[in-house]
Amino acid sequence: MLFVSFVVKKIMKQSGIPSVFREIVDRPLNRRVEDARAGGRRAIGYTCSYVPEPLISVDGLLPVRVRAPGVAGTPMADTYMSAVTCSYTRSLLEFAMQGSFDHLDGWVFTASCDHLRRLYDNLAYLIDPPFRHIIDLPHKTGDQALAWYVEDLRQLAGALSSHFGVDTGPEALRAAIERHNESLALVRAIGDLRRRDRPPLTGADFHTILVACASAPRETLTEELGEFGRTLTESRGIDDYRARLLLVGSQLDDPGAIEVIESVGGLVVADRFCSGSIPGLEPIPADGDPLRALAEHSLRKISCPRMMEDFEARLEAVLRAAGDYRADGIVIETMKFCDTWGVESGLLASALRRAGMPVLRLEREYALSGEGQVRTRVQAFLESMGK
Repeated sequence: MLFVSFVVKKIMKQSGIPSVFREIVDRPLNRRVEDARAGGRRAIGYTCSYVPEPLISVDGLLPVRVRAPGVAGTPMADTYMSAVTCSYTRSLLEFAMQGSFDHLDGWVFTASCDHLRRLYDNLAYLIDPPFRHIIDLPHKTGDQALAWYVEDLRQLAGALSSHFGVDTGPEALRAAIERHNESLALVRAIGDLRRRDRPPLTGADFHTILVACASAPRETLTEELGEFGRTLTESRGIDDYRARLLLVGSQLDDPGAIEVIESVGGLVVADRFCSGSIPGLEPIPADGDPLRALAEHSLRKISCPRMMEDFEARLEAVLRAAGDYRADGIVIETMKFCDTWGVESGLLASALRRAGMPVLRLEREYALSGEGQVRTRVQAFLESMGK
């Protein structure tokens, strides 16, 4: 335990992440969202990476990826949702019933899994937000699915324009895509530093940045991102970690979960989960029809396990990321009762092991718990790799 404490304190000191990012992550309604709404912007909550963020950031709209930080339990939500739905969806419903999302002017969902569909149904029944929309997301990524998804986004654009009186035309969308790409470039530059032999920040700190950027107006963080990136470029970096890890899996928006993994000396140098950086930081093409560009980027870049027939592509992407970031091992984290990842994790772990990669599978709840057990399992994993 002395080794663990020393590593954590030393890494935290070296990273020096600006406090503004932690403050945003700690609150579902942060000051920057409050200020934006006071200035006339309308906040749109969304629940899935398949919702194209630029589309809900046009002409005064503000996308906010909804989270339930610090949720203590889900007694009210459990009354309306099955006990075998994932705790992420139940936590969001609990927060909604407590009024924690009353600052949102609307919601946009995708029919990405049965659990999120149940959340949408209950939200409509119990809260009845002034604006709500659900995208009928395809299960495949071929040309017919892409045409379907483009039409889905066209319907969403029309609904936003009709309800909020905003411009969702091609020029407005291209401008939103360009702003989005500019923010992504700043975060991507920071993420690329994790490829170094001595990464200048922890995986938990990098994920804090990702979550903050999805929880507040991105443009208000430009100065902090640029300055932090310049500081990291000159940093000596972290050199006392035991192994480089790639983290793969389902919904994760709590940097504390990564801190637990890193507390025994494993440094998360790359991540590929739905709210993570691979491929979430790839720029969106701004040429041609912007709706088609958004649809194609979302449908063919994210590749959630819900997408049928794409397992081999997802496997190749994980192996490529492991090579690019020189990962010593891969940790697959899945949320309990997640149907899509419940199937995918077993297949993926077997395929990765056949490819020669050490793999650890962790199942968790949405709220951070069982930290001691996680530390023990990660410690054993590192030792099994001779680290």
